[in-house]
Amino acid sequence: MGGLGDDSNGVAYVLNDLWKYSAGEWTWEGGSNLINQNGNYGILGTAAPSNVPGARQYPVNWVDGTGNLWLFGGWGSDSTGTLGLLKDLWMYSGGEWTWMGGSNLVNQSGTYGTQGMGASGNVPGAREFVLSWTDTAGNFWLFGGDGLDSTGASGVLNDLWKYSAGEWTWISGSNLMRQSGVYGTQGTAASTNVPGTRGGAAGWTDHAGNLWLFGGQGVDSNGNYGDLNDMWKYGAGQWTWMSGSNILGQTGTYGTLGIADPGNVPGARYQVVSWTAASGNFWLFGGSFYDSSLGSVVEFNDLWEYEP
Repeated sequence: MGGLGDDSNGVAYVLNDLWKYSAGEWTWEGGSNLINQNGNYGILGTAAPSNVPGARQYPVNWVDGTGNLWLFGGWGSDSTGTLGLLKDLWMYSGGEWTWMGGSNLVNQSGTYGTQGMGASGNVPGAREFVLSWTDTAGNFWLFGGDGLDSTGASGVLNDLWKYSAGEWTWISGSNLMRQSGVYGTQGTAASTNVPGTRGGAAGWTDHAGNLWLFGGQGVDSNGNYGDLNDMWKYGAGQWTWMSGSNILGQTGTYGTLGIADPGNVPGARYQVVSWTAASGNFWLFGGSFYDSSLGSVVEFNDLWEYEP
């Protein structure tokens, strides 16, 4: 669905077209074949053939246990055609979109409520470059990204949210942007541990339902902003710093090709391709790194495997 690209006329910008790939063929399922389309929200909680999210890039999505597609946020066009950061939640089911929550206007701050308590009025602030996953119970989770905090200030975030039974719960992290990481002792969980704010991190879910994240662009333990290579696990309500550095801009330690070693670690990077194998091992490929000495972004094509 959507993204930044070319429409049917070859004009490039944000899109809201929905496509399905099946039996070797693509099918255009919904949305427009033209760029920069407004969202048509309809009535909150009510599906309709005319409902459709606005054009956008960098949203997050989940698939629930019955195969419905869920979509949240990104950068794009709201109900008025204004471009900015979004915080709308949508469900696609039975060929129709339903606006499930959040705002139909761009650049809205988050409503956090009380940490650990779900409420119908809670909703994460508008954002993009978010890490998301689905747990073994079918709940949706998101972490961080680049967006708006509880005050409306814009920057990288480290808030952890759960969406369950129609309500958002603020679980962990800060309701303010640009927070430093609190790493604690590597390999040891603690209630005070938390990754620093970041966007574009890679993520996985293990067989036990724990979240793992790696890297991204964000804030290290010293409060400095840049590219990270820290590895974290979230389970049983606590964060554990598992690997990598608490300082930004680290080079990779590759070791010997094809041979695992405790000292191996990918270098700092963001916007990585990541997936979990049937074995439960995590894989990552490539990504980007901003090289300050060159003044430009460089790209990786290295492939890594991690055994949790």
